[in-house]
Amino acid sequence: MKLTLTFDNGPDPDATPRVLAILRAREVRAHFYVLGKHVATAAGRALVEREVALGHVVGNHSYSHETPLGDDSRGDAVAREIVATQALLDPLVGEGAARWFRPFGGGGLIGSHLLSAAAAAHLVAEGYTCALWNCVPRDWLDAAWPVHAARALEVQDHTVLVLHDIPGACVDALDGFLGAAIDRGAQLVLDLPRSCTPILAGHATSDLAPLVRGGFS
Repeated sequence: MKLTLTFDNGPDPDATPRVLAILRAREVRAHFYVLGKHVATAAGRALVEREVALGHVVGNHSYSHETPLGDDSRGDAVAREIVATQALLDPLVGEGAARWFRPFGGGGLIGSHLLSAAAAAHLVAEGYTCALWNCVPRDWLDAAWPVHAARALEVQDHTVLVLHDIPGACVDALDGFLGAAIDRGAQLVLDLPRSCTPILAGHATSDLAPLVRGGFS
């Protein structure tokens, strides 16, 4: 059983250092999908640099996290949410580093609200890998999230777990969850299954139409 840990919505000056300390003690690497509005601060930039130095993957999770890209009514989401965030990340992750993008779905739902046609085209043209998920235990709402995540591990060959490095989410139970998962034989890995990467380094690996408002060809 494989487990890839991913953390969304940071970096946060309180929660993110605690998460990083737990992962370092466990010798586990993870994905961090960050918000541009946090990376725009000096503290946020320092935390991203720390994540990169520790060998974690850092990806773009939009600038504001306000409206799913497929539901954007203003029509400027690519520039406002993706490009603006990537401009902050590129100097921090290093020249030539892989570009990662995770759309947000509102509670972890996957559907056509995730991307607009313009967003999907931009991700392909700019060589992004689009990182989805197959387990969202709602750690920001439910203290029993480790139970839900453990169930997913038992029924999936490779679980891509979405947690959040924000206050009031996963951090208090994270180390206990990791210890239990490792004891059950979970292999902590950094790669993602093909089913969770509909775009891989700018190439569509599956039909993108179900993820794009209005379809995509």
